Amino acid sequence: MIPMVDLKGQYQAIKDEIDQGLLQALESTQFILGPNVRAFEEETAAYLDCAHAVGCASGTDALHLALIAAGIGEGDEVITTPFTFIATAEAILYVGATPVFVDIDPKTFNIDPNQVEAAVTPKTRAIIPVHLFGQPADMAALQAIADKHSLKIVEDCAQSFGADIGGKQTGSMGDAGAFSFFPSKNLGCFGDGGLVTTQDAKMAEHLRVLRNHGSWKQYHHSELGFNSRLDELQAVILRAKLKRIDQYNDGRRRVAHRYSKALAEMGLTPPHEDGIGKHVYHQYTLLTDKRDQIMAALREQQIGCAVYYPIPLHQQEVFADSCKGLSLPVTEDVAAHCMSLPVYPEMEDEKVDQVLDVIRGAL
Repeated sequence: MIPMVDLKGQYQAIKDEIDQGLLQALESTQFILGPNVRAFEEETAAYLDCAHAVGCASGTDALHLALIAAGIGEGDEVITTPFTFIATAEAILYVGATPVFVDIDPKTFNIDPNQVEAAVTPKTRAIIPVHLFGQPADMAALQAIADKHSLKIVEDCAQSFGADIGGKQTGSMGDAGAFSFFPSKNLGCFGDGGLVTTQDAKMAEHLRVLRNHGSWKQYHHSELGFNSRLDELQAVILRAKLKRIDQYNDGRRRVAHRYSKALAEMGLTPPHEDGIGKHVYHQYTLLTDKRDQIMAALREQQIGCAVYYPIPLHQQEVFADSCKGLSLPVTEDVAAHCMSLPVYPEMEDEKVDQVLDVIRGAL
């Protein structure tokens, strides 16, 4: 059996450090916005080269809070990709804005800057690029559009912790970056967790107020806020893993490059590294017109595989009215032909080769 991700193996490798840290946190009884949360925020800000990092309860909340702090609200339009997890669009709806979906680049699967430019209207206030599967979006092109039209950029970094463009980390380039620490992410906790990054001190202070019931001082509430604090126990786990994030991402890249060389020789289309930035392979996603037969063969051998994402957001029932008649051909074609293979830092070359042998036999 080969899983999509081996969380147990990752835990076992650092079990003593995590267990000791959890025990110390339990004995301290400082469970809400305690010392580990503060330390993790500082360490993450330093790693990402951001002035501020504000922990919150989930990646979805990170997007939601970032949009509020960026001033996005009722009547505004936010341009984003339809090829992503629904949380990206949910956050836009939560603030009363309208998601405007545009097509993606056929090679990187990231939002196409040319389509973004064409979709700007007088109501457009922001862009949410998703660094999908760990591949950085074309931030230079998107920033040029944002500067031209006075738009905010909130980077969706849920899948890209440690990815960079010319040494600049994802999450450090826009007005804000939103991270998820869902367990399977490159940097994942043992539950839910999120974080917002920004270079703006006023935005950071606003985020801290928003995540804690709109409170800037105990029992003083300046606005409607949320119960969205990063948990102290999750911060312990994240601190242990943050020390090893480069090692984890290097491991993912090793697996990915071994896959890509072999899959290209089989006539399949491996993930495209466009040279814009460093891909950290949250998912290893290829394109094939033989998806069903390959996935059936893998499952028969108890090898993990999945489709991210089979139904683009503009075709989801929740957007049936607002996206009626909308055609995004590149997104729809990619959704019909993409599939993802197991990729995790601890994956041995022998297991990679086992996956490849099954695919080879299925073609």
